[in-house]
Amino acid sequence: MQLGAFSVSLAVKDLEASRSFYEKFGFEVFAGEASQGWLILKNGQHILGLFQGMFDKNTLTFNPGWSQSAQPLESFTDVRQLQRELKAQGVTLATEADETTTGPASFVAIDPDGNPILVDQHV
Repeated sequence: MQLGAFSVSLAVKDLEASRSFYEKFGFEVFAGEASQGWLILKNGQHILGLFQGMFDKNTLTFNPGWSQSAQPLESFTDVRQLQRELKAQGVTLATEADETTTGPASFVAIDPDGNPILVDQHV
């Protein structure tokens, strides 16, 4: 199962304070729009998403179709196929991608401890 790029999306209270804190660990802003309440930080292959007011909980995020550098992959498993595979294994989804569409889509699963897992395809 190819899940694509991996990051941790943090639900932060103060975007600027969180950005400044993680920069002390060597993270640098890689993408995002602070005025919209989100930034993506990177340190080597490690990616953190900082989201103020967008998520209720910290979330594990996978991006099918993207490399760890947010570059499109030539070959990848579509989010809808991943969704079908997980459902066939008995995984209950909190939200689902519309299987009648193509391109960008997402779904969310919740792990046994209540942690959200977002599978979010941008291509």
